[in-house]
Amino acid sequence: MSFSRVPRLGLVLVGCLAAAGWATPSSAIDRAIERLKAGNAAFVADPAGSLPITPDARRASAQDQTPFASVLSCADSRVPPEVIFRTGLGELFVVRAAGQVTDRSILASLEYSAELLRVPLIVVMGHESCGAVAATIATPPGKSLSANLDYLFKAIRPSVSAARPSDDAVHLRAAILENVEESINHLIDDSDVLRRKFEGGTIGFVGAYYELASGRVIFSEAVSRTTHK
Repeated sequence: MSFSRVPRLGLVLVGCLAAAGWATPSSAIDRAIERLKAGNAAFVADPAGSLPITPDARRASAQDQTPFASVLSCADSRVPPEVIFRTGLGELFVVRAAGQVTDRSILASLEYSAELLRVPLIVVMGHESCGAVAATIATPPGKSLSANLDYLFKAIRPSVSAARPSDDAVHLRAAILENVEESINHLIDDSDVLRRKFEGGTIGFVGAYYELASGRVIFSEAVSRTTHK
């Protein structure tokens, strides 16, 4: 990923799989990413600005939805994707869970967006000071807080282990970025629908990291597989 501290996701997929026919995203994926970047730039420049929602748009949304991207993000109350990307009703298909950990309901939701809504892009967005990742770091393996929290920490712990320990702030950020990568890999590995569309070049994945203080979203390199004649 093209963050200042680079996890493996984008660079591994682009570099190591290029010989197998993997390529940069199609134009639909590019356009979706550019819309997200433009919306985030507007949010950074004017965080108090209103969302592009009108009575007419609200009425139209009752008839149909045509989201241009799906976002899997943390459930943290400071990380609302529709606000961060300055989008209106029906423009983003948002799925949220603490630490953006994937389970069957997350997979099914994103499969729905890809298969039935034809969304061309899935963004997995981690964020600065993620409490779920911080709690995983702080909770020793083997210590149980509850069965469900055990599930959450178990899902995040490989990313914590993969991040090289240093000072606390650097370790947390590294673990958050690793967790974004891990979530994307789970989506591709654990969903036949998403993997088929990814391999067919009709959907792309991109990682993102949201800075709470600045409002800025940093994106990884997006990748998709395109068919060649």
